[in-house]
Amino acid sequence: MNEDEPVIGVVGPCAAGKSTLVSDLRGLGYQVRHIAQEHSYVQDMWKQISNPDVLIYLDVSFEISKKRTDSNWSRVIYENQVQRLVHANKHMDLYINTDSYSTDQVLDQVLKYLQDIVTE
Repeated sequence: MNEDEPVIGVVGPCAAGKSTLVSDLRGLGYQVRHIAQEHSYVQDMWKQISNPDVLIYLDVSFEISKKRTDSNWSRVIYENQVQRLVHANKHMDLYINTDSYSTDQVLDQVLKYLQDIVTE
């Protein structure tokens, strides 16, 4: 891991693809933090715990999240997660709705963004 690389935080509702993205980025040598903000009532937990240089918000619709997890969780649970993510959403650097993207496509978008900010 290169200490000069930015610390990347990844947030979003369950089944948005956070774990996969974090794993993929770590495999490429990035410093990445999987931030479970969707489970915390502390609105700025993402900042308090990891204070990332780059905050990526992966989003997913309720319908797609249910398909991805084959769960019977309710819309209320999903909406509670989205509410817990409001602060992170307001402060994110990159937003991707993953509904219609493969994990490789999400990774490609993130890598392009990271390359763009490094060359600025």
